[in-house]
Amino acid sequence: MGKVIDLRKTVYELCTADPEIIEIMIGLGFEQLAKPGMLQSAGRLMTIPQGARLRRVELEAIKGAFRAKGYEITE
Repeated sequence: MGKVIDLRKTVYELCTADPEIIEIMIGLGFEQLAKPGMLQSAGRLMTIPQGARLRRVELEAIKGAFRAKGYEITE
């Protein structure tokens, strides 16, 4: 089975299951995920769509980046 990313899950759940997601998110402008404790705190509450709205990043750009890395997106 290929890599799947469920946008209903929290960033913490996604990154814990697949650490590659952290690097992709940092590359998309979510540098704060590199800070110690950020994934443990805000990541436990925030989903990718919520983070996209907060950081004013187009959700379609995020989806495209994940698809380019071989991810299937579920919502």
